[in-house]
Amino acid sequence: MEDNASFKSGFAALIGRPNVGKSTLMNRMIGQKIAITSDKPQTTRNRIQTVLTMQEGQIVFLDTPGIHKAKNKLGGYMVNAAEQTLKQADVILWLVEPTDYIGAGEKHIIEQLKKAKAPVILVINKTDTVKKGEILRFIDVYRKEMDFQEIVPVSALKGHNIDELIRCILLYLPYGPAYYDEDTVTDQPVRQIVAELIREKALRLLEDEIPHGVAVVIESMKETERIWQIEATVVCERESHKGIVIGKGGRMLKQIGSAARPDIEKMLEKQVNLKLWVKVKKDWRDSELLLRNYGYDPKDLTDSE
Repeated sequence: MEDNASFKSGFAALIGRPNVGKSTLMNRMIGQKIAITSDKPQTTRNRIQTVLTMQEGQIVFLDTPGIHKAKNKLGGYMVNAAEQTLKQADVILWLVEPTDYIGAGEKHIIEQLKKAKAPVILVINKTDTVKKGEILRFIDVYRKEMDFQEIVPVSALKGHNIDELIRCILLYLPYGPAYYDEDTVTDQPVRQIVAELIREKALRLLEDEIPHGVAVVIESMKETERIWQIEATVVCERESHKGIVIGKGGRMLKQIGSAARPDIEKMLEKQVNLKLWVKVKKDWRDSELLLRNYGYDPKDLTDSE
């Protein structure tokens, strides 16, 4: 597929505060929906690995959970995932919002980035929300904080300047063979992506009614010639949450299923029959055993160096 003398391949880590648009940007760059997006912070819980293969090279994107102050074991897992990713990347993309205010959260990330060995590209996202002339001011504010290899303003939502960002990433990747074959888009198991798609719809539809303590477990996935039969459980932390997830007459649960089904069908390229249940697991975000059961294993994040 490639001539190693001119082909580049490597790992690009997406890092930033929660809700800055990392998953939206990664989905935009690879042209498919893999990471879930929501207006709630800390939506991405695992490090998601996706692959973009072009004639010039292959970029393996590592989409990390947002760096924030951990409040429970799940939060600690997420922060650890993000910080470990910095050590493994060939290039780091730091996503920020278009603002001239650099808060404590950003200062914490800057300290992490200064310790990183990989080159850092500052990506100012959501440029569609501000006037063009203001962007230079924002660039100037961030430039004073640390030396960036590149500064690229983009709109992940609108797709503005994405090609320029991809070109910049390739500049800093080493020459060498591809890590994955050219048809690979993600290393995420299909079950995990299906669970994440259901969780995304739950987060969006429930809005502020439920805190962030919702997980989705795929109980079974069976493929027949014409259809996928999928059974999944939405796990919440309290009995009071269970009633909200189910909704009056089961309406909310039906809405979550109806919203998730088209995305799952698009990914699996087949009709889907989706059945959802709701289960209460008290304080699951602070239970190592339950975290492991729901796909968050801290052992996966041990430093390989």
